[in-house]
Amino acid sequence: MSEKDKQLEQYRVKDEGKALTTNQGLKMAEDEFSLKAGERGPTLMEDFHFREKMTHFDHERIPERIVHARGFAAHGEFELYESLAPYTKAGFLQDPGTKTPVFVRFSTVAGSRGSAETVRDARGFATKFYTQEGNYDLVGNNIPVFFIQDAIKFPDLIHAVKPEPHNEMPQAASAHDTFWDFVANNQESAHMVMWAMSDRAIPRSFRMMEGFGVHTFRFVNEEGRSHFVKFHWKPVLGVHSLVWDEAQKISGKDPDFHRRDLWEAIERGDYPEYELAVQLLTEEDEFRFDFDILDPTKLWPEEEVPVKRIGKMTLNRNVDNVFAETEQVAFHPGHVVPGIDFSNDPLLQGRLFSYTDTQLSRLGGSNFHELPINRPVCPFHNNQRDGIARHTINRGQVSYHNNSLAGNTPSTTPEREGGYSHYQEKIDARKVRARSESFKDHFSQAALFWNSMSEPEQQHMIDAFSFELGKVMSSSVREQVVAMFAQVSPELATPVAERIGVDAPPAGQPASTKQSPALSQANTTHSPHGRKVGVIAGPQFDDAAVLPVLDALRAAGVQVEVIAERLGEIAGTGGKALEVDHTFLTADSVLFDALYAAGGEDESGKLARQASMLLGEAYGHCKPIAASSSGKDWLGPHAPANGPGVVAGEGGEGLADAFKEAVAAHRFWTRD
Repeated sequence: MSEKDKQLEQYRVKDEGKALTTNQGLKMAEDEFSLKAGERGPTLMEDFHFREKMTHFDHERIPERIVHARGFAAHGEFELYESLAPYTKAGFLQDPGTKTPVFVRFSTVAGSRGSAETVRDARGFATKFYTQEGNYDLVGNNIPVFFIQDAIKFPDLIHAVKPEPHNEMPQAASAHDTFWDFVANNQESAHMVMWAMSDRAIPRSFRMMEGFGVHTFRFVNEEGRSHFVKFHWKPVLGVHSLVWDEAQKISGKDPDFHRRDLWEAIERGDYPEYELAVQLLTEEDEFRFDFDILDPTKLWPEEEVPVKRIGKMTLNRNVDNVFAETEQVAFHPGHVVPGIDFSNDPLLQGRLFSYTDTQLSRLGGSNFHELPINRPVCPFHNNQRDGIARHTINRGQVSYHNNSLAGNTPSTTPEREGGYSHYQEKIDARKVRARSESFKDHFSQAALFWNSMSEPEQQHMIDAFSFELGKVMSSSVREQVVAMFAQVSPELATPVAERIGVDAPPAGQPASTKQSPALSQANTTHSPHGRKVGVIAGPQFDDAAVLPVLDALRAAGVQVEVIAERLGEIAGTGGKALEVDHTFLTADSVLFDALYAAGGEDESGKLARQASMLLGEAYGHCKPIAASSSGKDWLGPHAPANGPGVVAGEGGEGLADAFKEAVAAHRFWTRD
């Protein structure tokens, strides 16, 4: 049990088997009826139990986050690979093997708490490290850049992307006029929009999603030397995505798809893993690139600034209570430890104010740090007192600095002994409302991203722009957006223009011809581990052919779930049985990474019809398919036996090996 878990243990309460009391500990004789003046009379004001119970219910919900409202979280630990002492004095990054408790919250950005999880959106990837020097929060996204360069424009961005105020539509979607009007008239958003229209905005799962710190931060070592740093989370399973039609259908079939995937993986012990990586630059290299390293709409191409993997995070425990932990956790990019500091990124500078201000409204005041999920594992002492929901009972008469009555304690700690001190950056400038000229190139890295995509990824982006702009009612806005992205690439803008009914832009040159292969999901890790395969079977399936395939899949880390006409067990020809997990009413091809047609008795032909529907849709989404025995008869024109990624055979180890390879490939884009 980690130190954070031990600390939280005192707050965990199991009510089962206990007497019902009020919040003051008073045992109650009745909880069915309010106190009345007669059986049919009015409720009396003196009914303190009713008032306490109802008042608590009335206030069970705290205001949801304006952004990142739809989130899910888990506990885990981070283990360091190698010392980063040459770059930072942060204690948890010094000794290889050091394990630090963490809490991670994943989220969508635009939707409300009740929205679906597979919408097209950026995703939050926020990590709280409970270090011995205090809490450190790495508050990132699954996209390495952002829409805007200065925090003063953040309210404008969110007002534009949220449901339009005159009719409060659409929910959790950017396919509407105000968002694209903002994009066309705030062209610094070009690079982020390219990511948002890519497959990165519809991840397969939280387990297969990268995370990025977005901003440029500083590492500062014991000698006071500074390095600029960017943070990355690299999922061990690789970076994989849904297709758009699939994502839309999942929103209806299972709006909890991503959280269910994370919860179930942890419950079965298949713990999600992510490697923490950093990109490092000396101060002398600050100006050697064709972009400004402080611009939050720019990334550092991995081919130019190598990524150094420094440790691994493992998520190994689900929350006990979503409200107390996931909903009340308070992240803040200003929660840092010695050795980690800030750059002059103007978006980061604004976030350092905004996050504390937000917590004051959401969590009822200035004591949000005392909630169990937010408490550091190390002691904390200061002269802050009182306020709503204060947990600490401070003893003594002194609550100010400097003082003599308490020996001037709590006292500050010199930097050389571990006290936090800001990096002393030399500044010689005038106070202005302005932006650096070096921030004004909005299209080169947007073009870099486009150039780095594989052909299927580029086609998906064309489809995404066409869908989103096809929902925009204003022809003027559609024209402005197409003209804007013609500056990124005519190969992108021209087919989009044709689809949405505006004039194609004049032929021109792309903003850049550079590429960064690391940006394409075609170059990610491919493994069958962590995938979910649906097995379609009927009574009297050929268990001698099928069961070895299922055993081999499970041994490779694949989650196998059986689909049949009814729940219970189905027996094979050899007498061995399979437990059925889903019926055709509760299963759908979009909920699985691949399908295996195992065959079985089908006197009425109903099983074949249902199986063929699932297989045909999976084939259309370019997913792997396997079939053996009579299951091969369920393949047809919508899922041909000789199609790419379709493995048809007699079962056994040969089929299993070929199917595992197909599952690892994830998609077979040549079907498109």
